[in-house]
Amino acid sequence: MEKDGRQLPVMLRTVLIANTSNMPVAAREASIYTGITLAEYYRDMGLNVAMMADSTSRWAEALREISGRLGEMPADAGYPAYLGARLADFYERAGRVACLGSPTREGSITVVGAVSPPGGDFSDPVTSATLGIVQVFWGLDKKLAQRKHFPSLNWSISYSKYIQVLGPMFEKIQPEYLSLQNTIKRVLADETSLAEIVQLVGKDSLSEDQKVTLEVAKIIREDMLQQNAFTDYDVTCPLHKSVAIMKAIVRFHDGAQRVIAESPADSKVTWAQIYATMRPLIIRVTELKFLPYKTEPKELNAIVDKLCSEMDAAFDSMKD
Repeated sequence: MEKDGRQLPVMLRTVLIANTSNMPVAAREASIYTGITLAEYYRDMGLNVAMMADSTSRWAEALREISGRLGEMPADAGYPAYLGARLADFYERAGRVACLGSPTREGSITVVGAVSPPGGDFSDPVTSATLGIVQVFWGLDKKLAQRKHFPSLNWSISYSKYIQVLGPMFEKIQPEYLSLQNTIKRVLADETSLAEIVQLVGKDSLSEDQKVTLEVAKIIREDMLQQNAFTDYDVTCPLHKSVAIMKAIVRFHDGAQRVIAESPADSKVTWAQIYATMRPLIIRVTELKFLPYKTEPKELNAIVDKLCSEMDAAFDSMKD
């Protein structure tokens, strides 16, 4: 990671609290509190801390075992009745604070709690209690991981309740972000419903605009959402690069849908014709991810604006 212009190993800025399953149950139950207390110690120094709790499910199991030994009345699935309150107490220790004392400083804690329900059951008490507390949820998908799609976040079940709160900030720094994000999410949602039709009756039964949706969704999945953290260009993706890639993909999607909708019924433009005509431009869209993440916003915008202009001209020539 980069700090003050220098590249530093991440372990130099990491503290590990390790409690394995063969350790005493009290140690497993206390580990999560040890971690958040250490995070608060660094936060009070005026640092911004990210705490990863892996996993709160194992901690809750230790809590259940202790509760059973104390002879407390069990609730759902044997967990104690105060499970939700304990989880809320933990997550509420996250946040940004103005530290007391001198010098004046601000610190923050961001808590990322991993939940691993048995069999992926979202009705598990720990999972349902956690979802009722947190405002952001990243749903990991085993099928995506098996297909080597990393990070294997399922875009259909993941969500953030902070989008509306952060809206004014995005409007100020990247005005196009929210509209582009909504279009991308809609295309991916349409792909999910179309995938069931393809499995039943085949891809040839789809209309041309639906074929465009499937192909654009594939570009989104493989050339934007799929990342390789071991490469120089994909180790991170700043907001301006994400917006630039989304802008090019959405411009291609909207242009393809428009040229199909506006073509006469007797000579309907097909996806095959679009692909044959636009293939070099499609390749350039997919290659945007290979630009270095340190590319300046002005340079990146110039590249994408030129690409979008060429796509618009190509679509206009297809209508003629």
